[in-house]
Amino acid sequence: MVSRTVSASLRRIVKGAARPHARSLRPFATAAPLPSPTTQVSTLSNGLTVATESHPHAQTATVGVWIDAGSRAETDKTNGTAHFLEHMAFKGTGKRSQHSLELEVENLGAHLNAYTSREQTVYYAKSFRKDVPNSVEIISDILQNSKLEEPAVERERDVILREQQEVDKQMEEVVFDHLHAVAFRGQPLGRTILGPRKNILSIKRDDLSSYIKTNYTADRMVLVGAGGIAHEELVELASKHFSSLPVSPSPIPLGRASHPKPNFVGSEFRLRDDDVPCAHIAIAVEGVSWSSPDYFPMLVMQSIMGNWDRALGASPLLSSRLSHIISSNNLANSFMSFSTSYSDTGLWGIYLISENLMNLDDLTHFTLKEWARMSIAPTAVEVERAKSQLKAGLLLGLDGTTAIAEDIGRQIVTTGRRMNPAQIERAIDVITPEEIKRVAQKYVWDKDFSLAAMGPIEGLLDYNRIRADMSSLTY
Repeated sequence: MVSRTVSASLRRIVKGAARPHARSLRPFATAAPLPSPTTQVSTLSNGLTVATESHPHAQTATVGVWIDAGSRAETDKTNGTAHFLEHMAFKGTGKRSQHSLELEVENLGAHLNAYTSREQTVYYAKSFRKDVPNSVEIISDILQNSKLEEPAVERERDVILREQQEVDKQMEEVVFDHLHAVAFRGQPLGRTILGPRKNILSIKRDDLSSYIKTNYTADRMVLVGAGGIAHEELVELASKHFSSLPVSPSPIPLGRASHPKPNFVGSEFRLRDDDVPCAHIAIAVEGVSWSSPDYFPMLVMQSIMGNWDRALGASPLLSSRLSHIISSNNLANSFMSFSTSYSDTGLWGIYLISENLMNLDDLTHFTLKEWARMSIAPTAVEVERAKSQLKAGLLLGLDGTTAIAEDIGRQIVTTGRRMNPAQIERAIDVITPEEIKRVAQKYVWDKDFSLAAMGPIEGLLDYNRIRADMSSLTY
């Protein structure tokens, strides 16, 4: 959905304005502004970080554990273990069977969930504020006492294989997995989260136990609470339920990379399939880490490129210059700019979908020409507009206790601290066109890129031709 804000100057026209009476006016009562919620952070003696943003009047709360470990912590042989373990967490513990766990959560009216990414694993629950102690205890139980029974492991293989089949039907997911594979070829970030089929079929209980022992340590976890939960209360619950967590042999502070920085590889993956109606193309240069000083300028530059979909009625009216070029020349069905960050690197680029198969070279040419323009002549108007759009997107994304908990957990795990919304606004406000030019010249201009393309892509120029075109672009 595209929303446009139309602003206009409004003037009050007063006909026959009368002279005001000379009398004292009683001032209106004004309410003192409510203080902005703050993020409170404590660390237990075993290294577990506890972070909260309390909303005293909230009737619900989200609590969860963010773990600094995902598929990147695996090897080629164990790739898929983190995701497999996420599935197993809900299959029963030493004190709860799967059925009793599900029944207990339902009786609370709570929502219990988990997910795995390349660098994080998350377990969280949303409940009424009075049930927060139960939620914390349940999460601690599934994290520390999962039974990992062999019959349950065997049953879950089929579930994960079916999930993999569903993911393989989603072109965007497949293209981005291939993009990571070529950008970080032969390195942990290049692997998929679900893992290859042969690994899903071969992962054993010992692999799951070993992953827990190695990665589920107190110093790599953040217990987060948002909404109707006081910081002191969550610290007390953490001491009660997480004090026995093990500690890494060589603890590394949260926010510092615990692995070597991967090498970005300029290369490509292509899979031609003429039975697919559209070409799917992802192009990316090496981006920035979560903690990079260039993180927000790169987000602003992504916002300048924008997103576009011709299925939207107002698509020709979008502010992105690239959207005007592509829509007016019917070069694509849609595109999505992205800036994906990890602890020590990232990917910055664009994902294009087009059924105009005869003009794929024009599509990539004009896209890369817009990238080049950022190194030479970004306008003040588009930079300010992109800053406003970015701030709105980031702040509107913090709607609800689960979104706030996600923001706190992700920031502390990846950077070691949390920037509040006011700090984020200030960081974006100071970005200038000159700053955009600087980061574009540093990360985009005449840089090697990775490309993943699938579908009827015969008309897409080969890598060296696109690379030569990119290096010769002028504006």
